[in-house]
Amino acid sequence: MLRYTLMRLGIFAGCFLALWGLVYLEVLPRGLGDSNLLWVLVLSIVVSAPLSFVLLRKVRDEASAEVVAKVDRAKGRLAANQSQEDAL
Repeated sequence: MLRYTLMRLGIFAGCFLALWGLVYLEVLPRGLGDSNLLWVLVLSIVVSAPLSFVLLRKVRDEASAEVVAKVDRAKGRLAANQSQEDAL
């Protein structure tokens, strides 16, 4: 899960830097007044979300499989503990 999160942050940072450069070069419009940073942040979130969804599909599926396995193990331990309590 940590790997997925770091990769997603990397995609966001890459989008932020690319969009910041495009705004600096005036390819994209600047924000109003002092809102330029907020504009680039919002635009970076909007661009990086679908990129992360497509590019990190395999990593996300692996992370979700790990979470499911951990939950299943915890359920098994809980069921075993409950059956021991019932036997007493």
